[in-house]
Amino acid sequence: MQQITFGDLVGNRTVTPLADRLRPEDLSEFAGQEHLIGKGKLLRRLIENDQISSMIFWGPPGVGKTTLASIIAGKTKSRFVNFSAVTSGIKEIKEVMAQAEETRRSGMRTVLFVDEIHRFNKAQQDAFLPYVERGSIILIGATTENPSFEINAALLSRCRVFVLKELQTTDVEKLLHRALKDKRGFGYLNVEISDDLVHSIAEFSNGDARNALNVLEMAVNNGDITPDKTIVTKDIVEQCTSRKSLLYDKRGEEHYNLISALHKSMRNSDPDAAIYWLARMLEAGEDPLYVARRVIRFSSEDVGLADPHALPLAVAAYEACHDIGMPECNVVLAEAVTYMAMAPKSNAMEAGYLKAKADAEESFAEPVPLHIRNAPTALMKDLDYGKGYQYAHDYVEKVTKMTCLPDALAGKHYYEPYGMGEEAHFKERLEELRKFKGQE
Repeated sequence: MQQITFGDLVGNRTVTPLADRLRPEDLSEFAGQEHLIGKGKLLRRLIENDQISSMIFWGPPGVGKTTLASIIAGKTKSRFVNFSAVTSGIKEIKEVMAQAEETRRSGMRTVLFVDEIHRFNKAQQDAFLPYVERGSIILIGATTENPSFEINAALLSRCRVFVLKELQTTDVEKLLHRALKDKRGFGYLNVEISDDLVHSIAEFSNGDARNALNVLEMAVNNGDITPDKTIVTKDIVEQCTSRKSLLYDKRGEEHYNLISALHKSMRNSDPDAAIYWLARMLEAGEDPLYVARRVIRFSSEDVGLADPHALPLAVAAYEACHDIGMPECNVVLAEAVTYMAMAPKSNAMEAGYLKAKADAEESFAEPVPLHIRNAPTALMKDLDYGKGYQYAHDYVEKVTKMTCLPDALAGKHYYEPYGMGEEAHFKERLEELRKFKGQE
């Protein structure tokens, strides 16, 4: 391992980012991803035994994709090539592949790491395929996008996909404490920073180790310097993150208080309060996808068929937040919560499901009526599966009087629309259907 002196650190710390200086050199320093690199796990064994095959690392930013590739580079006896999809094209790919072919003939493998592989188009990805098939290269791709959609099927089928998860706050905290003690980080300084502020930086990072280290580096570099230590205060950290409510804990009581306030403001048709509570959450560093998921739930739980457009709008908001992230998606969520607040309200969907759930839990042994059972075989038909089934499309009304509930629950009603907004049409239609079927 390269020896780093005090002078090296002092001279380089303003040039080389902390995240790069602190990049783990082996798996013992790696933060998180225990499901992949914990003791005895598959990826750990492959790396330690230098038995790497073509693979894709898929996960959000700052969770260790490039770091794992760097560790592999230090472990493998193969030629390791670092390749960026942002700055390279077909020409560069062909040059690397030609070198890989020569290396293969001399008996050495080439491990090719392609960062942001999803940025390559189909033709560029196709250029790798024959070399992967021949074994000229072992491809390791890193991507933040779903490989099922962004990587060619033929190439993907020849790679093992490893899913890296967002780092837990505790993982990031351990990393930050290591940065404060490690001589490659700020171990040469006597940094005074409270555990609460370290926890706050970890929370703010949203599971992104690089983001957390960047904030810590900025805070330490702007700390109050005394003859014997560097002091990092709450005010300094808040300035570095532009967050006044930094101590907002996304897993603590205030987190649940704020999401409750947002939900209840939308339920009470108060768009002003809804936007305010949304802003409180986002500006404190809340994950916008968490908020978007709650809006999706609200669209069915509290709006339902009173406005059938609410659910697709909420889903579209989630997808937009996923695609563009913060801060751009703040206005997307503002539009979504305002729409939900202004929409007519009905909790008939939730109420109906809860009643059905209660009956289902009490009647798991109730058999499916024979006439609506599937009958794909002659034996099943001999047992009267499907006998008496009435195909609705064979009837003028496109509906029959056939019962579909178990006999023990015949006549039970779960969906009871209140007639709010567009739900009035569903209420009228349901009354007609029940009258036709003699269920009134």
